[in-house]
Parts: sequence; C-alpha cells; structure tokens
Amino acid sequence: MKLISYLHPYRYKLFLISLLLILFGSLVMPGNIFEYWVSPVLLIMNLMAGIVLTSEKRGVMRFLIVLVVINSIIFFDVTFNLHFTDGITFIKLLSYFVFYGLVTYQIMNYVFLSKKVTGDVILGIICGYLSLGLLSFFLFYIIEYFEPNSYSNIVFSPDSIEAAKEQLMYFSYVTLLTIGYGEIVPLSEVAQKGAILVALMGQFYIAILTAIVVGKFINQAHLSEED
Repeated sequence: MKLISYLHPYRYKLFLISLLLILFGSLVMPGNIFEYWVSPVLLIMNLMAGIVLTSEKRGVMRFLIVLVVINSIIFFDVTFNLHFTDGITFIKLLSYFVFYGLVTYQIMNYVFLSKKVTGDVILGIICGYLSLGLLSFFLFYIIEYFEPNSYSNIVFSPDSIEAAKEQLMYFSYVTLLTIGYGEIVPLSEVAQKGAILVALMGQFYIAILTAIVVGKFINQAHLSEED
C-alpha cells in the first residue's frame, strides 16, 4: 500500500507510458520478441498501473488486483505450457476487456468530477481515449474468437496469429477514430454492430469530454479574473 501511495501522484503518467509502449513498442524491437515476451509483460505492467490509477476506489482496485493475478497465471501458462485451465484464451480476453472498461470509466468519471483543468485531467483524457482503443481491440478479438473470419483480410491461424493481432489492433483504432480506410471490413452481423458501437463511443468521448473540459477551463478562467 505504501508503494501505491508513493506512485499515486504519477498514476496517469505511468498508465500513459505503459499504454504507449504496448501500442508502439514493436517499432523499436523485433516483432516476435515483442509479441511473445515483451507485450505480455507490458500488459501486466499496465494492469498494475491501472491499480494505482484506481487506488482511491478500493473495490475497483481489489478487483483489478484479481485480474493481475489471473493474467500473471495465464502468462506463465502460455509461456511455459503449464495448462492450468481450459478456455484460457477467452479468460484472458475477457479479463482485459473488463479491465479496460473499468479503467476507462474511472478516468471519465475523474475528468467529469474534476473542478479544475489540471495536467492530470489532460493526461486522463489521453489515457482514456487510448484505453478505449484497447477496449475496442479486445471487443473485436472476442467477436473473432466466437465467430472466426468476422473480418476481411484478418486470419487467425497458428502461423499468422501475431500479425492478425496487429491488424485487429489497427482496425480498432481506425474505427475508433472513424477514419475508415476500408482495407479491413467487418463481415458478420455482430462484427458490424461492434464497429458501429466503437465508432459511436469514439465520437461521444471526444464530443462530451471536450465540451466538459472547455466548460471547466472557461469557468476556471473567469474565477481567476475575479480573484
């Protein structure tokens, strides 16, 4: 608990750094090494950063600690072929989806309740948006898990699983940003509904949080002028 208290002032910086390493770490090191060894460790580190970020909410923090334990077990299971549990892929995907859903909600709640626009509020907005992209990635991954070949030009096979993950990650952020280049298309009905949901979340996030922050900043400026 003392460590969490010490890291708490840096919670958004730690969370943002770990997110950026997850997203762009493969640009500075070999892909296979990053995907098989570095990426799982970074994801666990991101979970731990999420624990620090949500430490003010004891119930949420304890739940995230359970997720860290689960994903640590899964990491060793996959790495060393221990086979502790069946359906390990689904458990992993679901735990990450729940984690990023909770963290994104906590960040949005923090931004909404903040009375002033501070550096942490700005970092929180950035972290929330990036976290929303990873939430979308795990949503699409779960859809693909239950309905294979739900997306064009993405094939999850033993020889191409890491490349498929990168493509699905790319599709998640492109959809969230509503860019829509069109080289990857949702084919199944549930995948199409998921893409609509992600695009709407991205638009609502930008519109609502931008309006909230601008309003707080204007009020903050008026109060400063009155003082």
